[in-house]
Amino acid sequence: MSRITLKAADAIITAALVDSRERGLKPMTIVVLDAGGHPIALRREDGASFMRAGVATGKASGALALGMSSRAIAEIAENRPSFIASLGSIAPAGMVPAAGGVIVVDDNGAVLGAVGSSGDTPDNDEAVVLAGLRQSGLRAQS
Repeated sequence: MSRITLKAADAIITAALVDSRERGLKPMTIVVLDAGGHPIALRREDGASFMRAGVATGKASGALALGMSSRAIAEIAENRPSFIASLGSIAPAGMVPAAGGVIVVDDNGAVLGAVGSSGDTPDNDEAVVLAGLRQSGLRAQS
């Protein structure tokens, strides 16, 4: 697979939302971006606040922009907050330094896109994304 298809994006989102419901999490919004940062699919559960789409997109977009998970970006932000904050204004789809955005890679490590989630705690946001990828047969960059 050299890109994430709409069918694969839908499978990721569906599996992530199933995991979220099984965990009893707050209403989620999940987005899948292609390797260029363009949205493939986005789903916002009933009850999720309107900014969740922007937050989920910012997590995924930031991951793609810097080549690392949004969790890793958050860790960098602890030591270099001004640097990470300054990137938000030049990132086309924003950058949110909190766990929940992961890069999706193929078996050779080539970037296929990214998935971002928002709605619960950052750890839970990331957990549902990873569950969605596992159930879809895809994997996150390590």
